[in-house]
Amino acid sequence: MRKKFREGFWRGFTYAFNGIAYALKHERNMKIHFAFTVLVIIAGLLFNISKTEWIATLICISAVICAEMANSAIELLSDRITTEHDETIKRAKDISAGMVLIAATISATIGVIIFLPYFIKLISTCL
Repeated sequence: MRKKFREGFWRGFTYAFNGIAYALKHERNMKIHFAFTVLVIIAGLLFNISKTEWIATLICISAVICAEMANSAIELLSDRITTEHDETIKRAKDISAGMVLIAATISATIGVIIFLPYFIKLISTCL
């Protein structure tokens, strides 16, 4: 019984990593979010942001990536159900796109709050 549980447990991770890899490979917006994630992490390391700032940054990154992946899943399932126009499916897609927009906008705002003082300090020391 334990062996079966362990195998199922690790298989779940395999499915999850497959989903992440698929999203990165096939979803344009996921590639954009991933690129910004890399830039933000590099900026955080260069500016030596505080532990609290790292926590906020990582929560924002995960919120945007999770929202994008949920949006992509909804779109894939919706397109599988029908390729014809369906008002309910359109609303579901619009709502999921709105979810990503909210997560990205709030995350960008938090990013500005965290990183702007560091950029201002950097610029002022260069002048």
